Amino acid sequence: MKNTNWGIIGPGKIAHKFAQDLALVPGARLHAVASRTLEKAQQFAAQYNAPHAFGSYEELVQLPDLDAVYVATPHSEHHAHTLLCLRAGVAVLCEKAFARNAAEVAEMVAVAREKQVFLMEALWTRFMPATHKALELVGAGAIGRPVHIVADFGFAAEYNPASRLFDPGLAGGSLLDIGIYPVFFSKFFLGEPTQVKAVGALTETGVDLTCSMALAYPSGATASLYSTLAATTDTTCTIYGTEGKLHLHHKFHHAQRITLHRTGEEPQDFHFEEAGYGYRHEAQHVQECLAQGLTESPLVPLAFSEKLIATLDDIRQQLGVHYPGE
Repeated sequence: MKNTNWGIIGPGKIAHKFAQDLALVPGARLHAVASRTLEKAQQFAAQYNAPHAFGSYEELVQLPDLDAVYVATPHSEHHAHTLLCLRAGVAVLCEKAFARNAAEVAEMVAVAREKQVFLMEALWTRFMPATHKALELVGAGAIGRPVHIVADFGFAAEYNPASRLFDPGLAGGSLLDIGIYPVFFSKFFLGEPTQVKAVGALTETGVDLTCSMALAYPSGATASLYSTLAATTDTTCTIYGTEGKLHLHHKFHHAQRITLHRTGEEPQDFHFEEAGYGYRHEAQHVQECLAQGLTESPLVPLAFSEKLIATLDDIRQQLGVHYPGE
């Protein structure tokens, strides 16, 4: 397998973690980084030994030997930056949430298919060893038929109306930033919901501070999901079944421990040690897809992301959260 030359658009906090984890991926090479500020791009490139740094995103995608770009800008910019890459024929791994709304995602998917260029939403949790094990256990009937999921994700964020978390212009709010985790995780196990109910509290800027969700699925299963920027929560997930339950411990989205409780039996623990932050798994998956000539992931297909953003749109509408220009 040939080396994969990666570019990064948006050298912020999460991009630093991704760049560090790229060093753990066989065949991965950080080739270029772009920022609106050339100096910031140059500092990032120097830190991670990337040979190219640009003060515009347009320059980056014109590199002739660029294989894939990781889009790590705010939610509000994902649509434009992804389209820029796709139209230049460059594969894209775009951070979640994929875009602000279903209309933007639909255009991203349409262009990817028209250009026959790889595109995937960076739902890194799907590629974590703990997630693989949880899906394996539940799929094998270890807890019987799944009937209910409880999951939460919350941290206490200092209120700053200009920050990406609270600025509607940057598609802020708890739902698109962290509430997306419980939502997509429940879909992994229960499929697409038939009913979605949401209540919450908004900030002065009009984005969701908290979001409490109840979902129902065709099997009769349900889910109780929660996200907040107002409090630090356990950030766990429990999948209840007719014959037991499976608990993913603190930071369930990249859990290092899960516990299987089968009715009438002793609990069984599974432990997972992670080198780095956990982003290497999704990067390696992208490289494997590119090596096979795929234009989308079999594990996070574009149809999954389209349905996910439709669910998030539904929740936002119920909360009364609207972004500028929608």
